[in-house]
Amino acid sequence: MTTLKANFSPSKNHALGSFIRHLQSQNKSIHTVKNYQRDIEDFLGFYLADDLEVSVAQNTENQTFDPEKHKSQLGNAIVGFKDWSLIDSQGIRAFLAYRVQHGISARTLARQLSAIRSFYDYLLEKTLVLKNPAKGVKAPKQPQPLPKSVDVDWMQRLLDQPLETWQDVRDQAMFELLYSAGLRVSELAELDLSPGLDESQSGWVRVLGKGQKERLAPVGSKSLLALTNWLEIRNEYANDDEQAVFVNQRGNRLSVRSIQNQLDKRTTLAGLPTKMSPHRLRHACATHVLESSGDLRAVQEILGHANLSTTQIYTKLDLQHLAQVYDKAHPRAKK
Repeated sequence: MTTLKANFSPSKNHALGSFIRHLQSQNKSIHTVKNYQRDIEDFLGFYLADDLEVSVAQNTENQTFDPEKHKSQLGNAIVGFKDWSLIDSQGIRAFLAYRVQHGISARTLARQLSAIRSFYDYLLEKTLVLKNPAKGVKAPKQPQPLPKSVDVDWMQRLLDQPLETWQDVRDQAMFELLYSAGLRVSELAELDLSPGLDESQSGWVRVLGKGQKERLAPVGSKSLLALTNWLEIRNEYANDDEQAVFVNQRGNRLSVRSIQNQLDKRTTLAGLPTKMSPHRLRHACATHVLESSGDLRAVQEILGHANLSTTQIYTKLDLQHLAQVYDKAHPRAKK
């Protein structure tokens, strides 16, 4: 089986271009739209490449099939393709199997299947097909890597650093929020003065999570103090029309990359022997709450997970921690 990649704009294929514009109208992130576009391009290129290879072989004599040479032909085939109802579940399974053989990760395959399934849901809605062939296809099982836990003492070292500049005060509020409220770094970067902080004095912040879903995230006493200290001086450094809670030296919204850079600097100052990331602070919040309370539902609410199954990975982490304690403490387990 030969896969060809064609350089073409998806808007030139009517159905595919319409689907991409539909995703954009739903305020999907640029990253999501780009991935879905590429995933469907890859699948359609795979599906049509076989027919093209057979066609070339039948209509040429003494010519070896050259994928690069026939790129433009594939591009033309994709642009003009309309027979979406001809693609069946077997074709989709063949595509996934081919990708597995070429070492594509289970996570990527799951995303690609999701893209194809969403595309066909859209075609169904537009009555361009009668069924969704991806509906009964299962994605390969994904490995469930355990998040790297962060020791409580390490978190104290990270957060108990001297505050000498206004950026230090700002960073303290950011890192306390990431750890206290279990925020995603994107949620932190997008946090606005209102309505995000309307409930902050009551111990909550309102954040906009995945799928544009709002939730209230808890703010601990130390996090609230750090946030209050930052808000007292924020207006001195923020532009007059800037609504972002956290701003950079130019007075504009602080980016995700800048937050990571500031955390790298704080990690170095704290002398921690590992690289930290905003996501590890979110993991630390979840694992420390679960280890203390054993309340998985509470962790689910804090993290904003739609399904409890997503949160259950932390039970594995908690059991791993329990096993380590047992091995060290139980008389009959010591080596």
